Parts: sequence; structure tokens; C-alpha cells
Amino acid sequence: MNPLNPTQLLQALEWRYATKVFDATKKIPADVWSALENALVLTPTSYGLQPYHFLVVQDPAKRAALLPHSWGQKQVVDGSHYVVFTARTEMTEADVTRWIARLSAVRGVPEASLHRYRDVMIENAVHGPRGKMAHEWAARQSYIALGNLMTAAALLGVDTCPMEGLEPLEYDRVLQLAGSGYATVVACALGYRATTDKYASVAKVRYPATELIRVI
Repeated sequence: MNPLNPTQLLQALEWRYATKVFDATKKIPADVWSALENALVLTPTSYGLQPYHFLVVQDPAKRAALLPHSWGQKQVVDGSHYVVFTARTEMTEADVTRWIARLSAVRGVPEASLHRYRDVMIENAVHGPRGKMAHEWAARQSYIALGNLMTAAALLGVDTCPMEGLEPLEYDRVLQLAGSGYATVVACALGYRATTDKYASVAKVRYPATELIRVI
């Protein structure tokens, strides 16, 4: 792998911003979108359990139905792609057992050798502290995926807008999530900025590193 140099990384992060106006005529190429999907898949999670689903909403009717529950933000319908991040509402022993089976198959190790790891996960993520706040814990994992997606998009020259300005219960209704074991957390519109978006050229405002980072 040839890593980016520090200048290239910072240029991509300076370039990105929460895009307010997307050019609805521009679509993300299939190979670029495939890479972004894989960036979501490759996101790290606690225990590797991946307690979420990513719903790529491409049906225009569904996007239109989500718009009034998104504070009327047009990014929902104008972006090339729209991803809704949903998180598990509870964790079960079956979730852990399924992950152990996947781990065994991919790494070629017997499931019996993973029993202790399975017990630790069940003790914590199902019956323990994380299990008691399963949706909140899973939502935190979803935000890691959101950050990963936005950074990957910036590196590929794709614009994004993370969207918390939505009504999760209404999203759940429109997307028919009742009984699925998942609930809406956050969303992200992706595509290419319109030339009319005034926010594309305004200065990025952040506190200086000296106020945010402490070496102790």
C-alpha cells in the first residue's frame, strides 16, 4: 500500500464540508460507490460485532417520504446516494453465536477455540453493561461508521452531509423497521456539491489545535 502523505490527507479534510446543496444530476460512479460501501463494511466495531445495518435508500418515492421527517432538508432527495444508519435495539446470544461462526469460517479456526471469547461477549454485550444499553451502544458504533464513510468519501472527492436533523421514529415507520431489531440513528447524503452552494467557499471554523488537544 502507498499511503497518502500528510498534506494530501489534510487537503481532503479541508475540502470536505457538510454539503447543503447537491447537484441532483451528478451520480457517484459504480466503482466509487462500491469502495464507499466497503469502507462501511470495514469500519471497526466493539468485539467486531457490527451491531448495525446501513440502508442505502435509492427509491425516489421512499426518499420523498423521508423528506418531511428530515426538517425539509433537500439533501435527502438531491444527493446521489442516501444512507440511513440503523442500530440494533437489543443484543442476543444468537447475535454473538452468528459472529463466532463467521469468525471461525473466515479465519479457519474451530469454533470450540472461540468459546471463551463468545462467553465474554455474551457476558458483556448481551447480559452485562452494554447489553443493558444495547441501542445506545450500537448507535455509538454507527457513528464510527459514519465518520469512516465521510473520511473515505472526502479522499475520493465525494461530498457528504451527515444528518441528525431527522425524526427517527418516522424514519422507522417509512422504512418499515418495526420488528426488525434495528432502529434509525442518523443518516448521510452523498454526491457532488452544486455550484450554488454558498457553503462550499466559506472558511472552515474550528478552535485551534492548542485548545482542543492536550499532551499529558
